[in-house]
Amino acid sequence: MQLYYTPGVCSLSPHIVLREAGVEFDLAKVDLATKRTTQNEDYRNINTMGYVPALVLDGGEVLTEGTAIVQYIADTNPKSGLAPAAGTIDRALLQAHLNFISAEIHKSFSPLFNPSTDVQKEEARTKVAVRFDRIEEQLSDGRDYLMGSQFSVADAYLFVMSTWTSPTNIDLQRWPHLAAFSKRVAERPKVQEAMRAEGLIQ
Repeated sequence: MQLYYTPGVCSLSPHIVLREAGVEFDLAKVDLATKRTTQNEDYRNINTMGYVPALVLDGGEVLTEGTAIVQYIADTNPKSGLAPAAGTIDRALLQAHLNFISAEIHKSFSPLFNPSTDVQKEEARTKVAVRFDRIEEQLSDGRDYLMGSQFSVADAYLFVMSTWTSPTNIDLQRWPHLAAFSKRVAERPKVQEAMRAEGLIQ
């Protein structure tokens, strides 16, 4: 199994989940500007869209889209507890979290990483803030993670979004429960392993 990734971007989410699940895998680093890996492989032969992540399974199948990848990892490693069982209300709630993070938070960050006007960037920061307001409300009931006391694949994704606040000049401390959540996740040993492997921390 091989994960194609770029340091610090959304591929960090499945990277964390693979380590949390205890799965053996290899990493292949992708330069998003050139679409080539460190082995000088044309990444578009793996994912024609050219963006990460992509997970190549042992049988040669290729999975793309982070939310699909993390759910696959959780489903094939049920003892990890990273996702509730399919067909349960808790699974539907997990998918709601994943969809909200992907469609609302992740998408709202996009203009902040692309050349755009200051007006567009300020509009994007406002959108991120409104969506973080919702997350802050959800975490304000004392829960450690989005689903309660159990760390899930949605928490890995939300954590990555929280790390994007610093390079985009968004003050995470505006949302104290979210900031505490981010610190809590950052202290998980497997999260630290993933970040260290990507060169994000020492």
